[in-house]
Amino acid sequence: MEATIQVLNELEKEGVISRYAIGGGVGAIFYIEPFLTYDLDVFVILPVSTGGLLTLGPVYEALQKRGYLAEKECVQVEGVPVQFLPAYNALVEEALSEARSLTYGVTPTRVLQPEHLVGIMLQTGRDKDRERFAAFLRQANLDQERLQDILKRYQLEGVWNQWKG
Repeated sequence: MEATIQVLNELEKEGVISRYAIGGGVGAIFYIEPFLTYDLDVFVILPVSTGGLLTLGPVYEALQKRGYLAEKECVQVEGVPVQFLPAYNALVEEALSEARSLTYGVTPTRVLQPEHLVGIMLQTGRDKDRERFAAFLRQANLDQERLQDILKRYQLEGVWNQWKG
């Protein structure tokens, strides 16, 4: 995966993406015990095109020039299926801007903070998010004050109470 992160760093350095951070299942593994996950979810802020639209086209083109091909919703980058997820709402934009800088091996990267990962799980609401949510409650070192602030600002308190109950 380190080679994959190096490619992501190159895309950011070249301006193909403005900023990225690892989220989803792989992002969760930085905070809780590992579990099976299919792909690497990479949340991205994209440069605005001349027409004002956001598109993943330049990302796929840059990767294709490097020899990486799309398969369904992912691109195989150094053997790792990567799903690029543009920042699609205010919570994800905040999560990206406040992502934690870490290293994977010797390669710098960013990972969404655990409180934002919980918020995104609550927003998304899939069965696998419920399972991951339960693991976060048991294992992650969550900043409760920060988490409650996120839940309140993004109207997620009801879902939190429902899932926690």
